[in-house]
Amino acid sequence: MCAQTETLDTEPDHDATTISLDGLTKRYGDVTANDAVSFDVGAGEIFGYLGPNGAGKTTTIRLLLGLIKPTSGSAAVLGADIRDRRALTAVKANIGYLPDSLGFEERQTGRQVLDYFARMRGDERREELLELFHPPLDKRVETYSHGNKRMLGIVQAFMHDPDLAILDEPTSGLDPLKQDRMHAFLEEERDAGKTIFFSSHVLSEVQRVCDRVGIIRNGGLVALEDVDDLLKRSGKRVRVQLAEPVDESAFVTSEMIDVEIIDATVRFTYTGKPAELLEYLVQFAVEDVDISDPQLDDIFKHYYGDDSPSGAG
Repeated sequence: MCAQTETLDTEPDHDATTISLDGLTKRYGDVTANDAVSFDVGAGEIFGYLGPNGAGKTTTIRLLLGLIKPTSGSAAVLGADIRDRRALTAVKANIGYLPDSLGFEERQTGRQVLDYFARMRGDERREELLELFHPPLDKRVETYSHGNKRMLGIVQAFMHDPDLAILDEPTSGLDPLKQDRMHAFLEEERDAGKTIFFSSHVLSEVQRVCDRVGIIRNGGLVALEDVDDLLKRSGKRVRVQLAEPVDESAFVTSEMIDVEIIDATVRFTYTGKPAELLEYLVQFAVEDVDISDPQLDDIFKHYYGDDSPSGAG
């Protein structure tokens, strides 16, 4: 999605694919970390990659960056085949990477860390980014809080103005104000035509900033679609307040899932049409009805059950 075009299009530009995975597979003995994963990420979109610990998110990222080799399948990043080390090295100067675990030299100051990366890739946007994020540059990294390390990582990932940024849990450790600032920054980058590959377990922020989402489970992709379409397809969250308690068998229909009844309050996800639900409810003594879009947290539970996301995978 690029603000430079005359019409705003929420679909990725598949004619300008930035990342392409085709049956990408990685096995460690009997363990399959990525199982024939296939999807494209277009230029100018924020792509959210979701999954709990061990789902395979980090494996995908390491494969895309050439840090490990695939067992089978292929992928291309900025047109470079990840199996071609020379080609991938050539495009890495145009990639920003923010790992979940930052491996900065602890004895160096933040300024020295940025100087090091600047010598390798450039730093034309360093000052601009330091106005948004404020790591204590003259202190040693070993004294940094988790949030300060994350801000230093954000600056190093974007200061050379890459066309593609691969981010693993980018807002981890940031206070709410810095999180909002990061979200706004990512949206501005997307609108300028940059591509953001965004791995996270914070479903609310993925819902806020991502154009599309891929959900990975046990190494395999289980969902891939626009965030808005995923929300619409997953029904509506409904709370019905009744005048008196009701028997579940007399109230619940086949379109109601995840039903919870506490006294005279009924909560559920409704997979039918809201108008039909309202017509149905008139036969009951209803005091109040609240109908809203589901959150990604609710949708995630449909894929993982009680395995709630708890960290990078």
